[in-house]
Amino acid sequence: MADLLVEHHGVPVLLCSADGPPVASAQDALDQLIGAAFYRTDVVAVPEARLDGAFFDLSTGLAGAIMQKFVNYRVRLVVLGDLTHRLRAGSALADLVRESNEGRHIWFLPDVDALAARLAPAADHAPAPSPVAPDSTSPDSIAE
Repeated sequence: MADLLVEHHGVPVLLCSADGPPVASAQDALDQLIGAAFYRTDVVAVPEARLDGAFFDLSTGLAGAIMQKFVNYRVRLVVLGDLTHRLRAGSALADLVRESNEGRHIWFLPDVDALAARLAPAADHAPAPSPVAPDSTSPDSIAE
């Protein structure tokens, strides 16, 4: 499947394919995600499986470097997928997810439906849905 440019509530969104090249560096994010989206979209939604595992290990600095690129270019990043297994690894990632979802630039959401709901005009003040599967048990550290 190729990347798709779609619109949710008037907001152009680049939905990245899960089978695209892995994003393993800040330069990969520029080349594959931001560069492709820069003139056509406000939001880039990338499946969590497409991000290198180092992205979710905050000690590597990869998440910070990639997220900073998105903020610098004023393109919103949405990481889509069930992060349950990654969040169980430690509280730092859970804190990042929670704090990011409270903001406007970087979100971690379970699926495209949650993204569409978050982009709805009435959603400006609504909390982001949990980035875990609805039937899964989330760790206490990410309970809201």
